[in-house]
Amino acid sequence: MLRLPRRRPDGGVELVEHAVHERVDWPRPTGPATSRRAFAAAHVVPRTASETVPGAPADLDWDATLAVRHHLWGYGLGVAEAMDTAQRGIGLDPAATGELVRRSAAEARSVGARIAAGAGTDQLPPGPHDLAAVTAAYEEQVAAVEAAGAQVVLMASRQLAAAATSPEDYQGVYARLLQQVSGPVVLHWLGEVFDPALAGYWGSRDVAAATESFLQVVRENPAKVDGVKVSLLDAAHEQALRRQLPAGVRLYTGDDFNYPDLVLGDGEFHSDALLGIFAAIAPAASAALQALDAGDVAGYRAALDPTVALARHVFAAPTPHYKAGIAFLSWLDGRQPGFQMVAGLHSARSAVHQAEAFRLADEAGVLADPELAARRLRGYLAVHGLDG
Repeated sequence: MLRLPRRRPDGGVELVEHAVHERVDWPRPTGPATSRRAFAAAHVVPRTASETVPGAPADLDWDATLAVRHHLWGYGLGVAEAMDTAQRGIGLDPAATGELVRRSAAEARSVGARIAAGAGTDQLPPGPHDLAAVTAAYEEQVAAVEAAGAQVVLMASRQLAAAATSPEDYQGVYARLLQQVSGPVVLHWLGEVFDPALAGYWGSRDVAAATESFLQVVRENPAKVDGVKVSLLDAAHEQALRRQLPAGVRLYTGDDFNYPDLVLGDGEFHSDALLGIFAAIAPAASAALQALDAGDVAGYRAALDPTVALARHVFAAPTPHYKAGIAFLSWLDGRQPGFQMVAGLHSARSAVHQAEAFRLADEAGVLADPELAARRLRGYLAVHGLDG
């Protein structure tokens, strides 16, 4: 029995008893899902002795970081590498990013697993940059991802958002990049709820106008676009968008609030998945996709629906801090030796918030070793003065 801190309406904290659940024995797949394509965006693990302070270069524990990837591949999920979940541009510096992509791609080849990796412009120094410089930065990273053997995810760029003055500026940069890529890419539209610096992406703060600008890029280059990854946390927008995509272009949901309905679909259209929360719920996500492959919608729902409360808590506002929840659950589950994040971002969520993440993960049955997680949580709460 644990005593977990819970926030009272008056802002204070009370301790509530929680009985830890038995471990759920989730089925292992024999391979990736066939009815849907699914990627989990993975986090990175710093060395326990590293200086995980703001501004310090990322110093990664490569064994633990790559073990996280193998955990995801073991459940039949693809890995989305060097994305926002890996603290891209907020602790993961360009040198570490390049090494991460190379190492992870090599590991993926060794087990025949699927990997996609982000190509952006975050190697540019601080300050204003023109469109030519932004394009050149993209080209450099695209070449590096392709050389590593990973599929390219063209990430939304803070530098492009700062430099562009019209939809045509975005369309011109992306058209040039898509003319050069060697294989179909994933276009990533990360909303300002995840990164305020990306407000007005695609040339307008009006979502309908931005969507039309985005669609123009896709429609003019359908052979070069495997899919689009949309992270706006707007299920209705996503459902409308996937009906407007050219035939053969996937919509990879980035909606960590509404993914069960979006991935299941409406009988005519569905979303594939590229989700940060899948890194925390890999066993349940895998079981749900196995059920869907077998046509067992009830089994799909039974596995995935109980994870939504956890996802909505982990990705609650301020949403950019969701990464602290992903890393915390990884530590609780024994997949890394300490609860640390590069740039010191393990402090981005309160101990009360993290205790609730434990409770919801336990309720959803996604903890590989609930007793280990409970022991680690007890120590964490004691350090924070919340052990009663």
